Amino acid sequence: MDHSTPDTVARAQSWRMAAQATLHCLTGCAIGEVLGMVIGTAAGMATGTTVALAVALAFFFGYALTMRGVLKAGLPFREALKVALAADTVSIGVMEIIDNAVMVGVPGAMEAGLASVLFWSALAFSLVVAFFLTVPVNRWLIARGKGHAVVHAHHH
Repeated sequence: MDHSTPDTVARAQSWRMAAQATLHCLTGCAIGEVLGMVIGTAAGMATGTTVALAVALAFFFGYALTMRGVLKAGLPFREALKVALAADTVSIGVMEIIDNAVMVGVPGAMEAGLASVLFWSALAFSLVVAFFLTVPVNRWLIARGKGHAVVHAHHH
């Protein structure tokens, strides 16, 4: 016997949609974040410079991943860029604040080096924390027709 109400089902679907949007966003973010952290750490850059590089690359790859999908759906480049900016800016921004705060906050993680378990475990942990704390933000945005809801209007 199914005891779920339409409201319960809608709530579960909205959380599922937010989790999927966050996972999509995290994919692009993580590519840029990891690449930036690796480049900055390998090059011996200062923490602030490494974080700035990681953030810039996270936004670049996050937007690029979204644009790939909407370009494939037939949008011209300029429109695809507008959709990516509208869909991902808040989500990526929240994710970047969280994961970089965790990385900087874990004692020794930024100085640990690429061969260190501390560096990689702190980086993985920072991305997991960012995912879970960004899901409610994306749910809130989607419920208001913003964030990844903008992208869904352009998928076939």
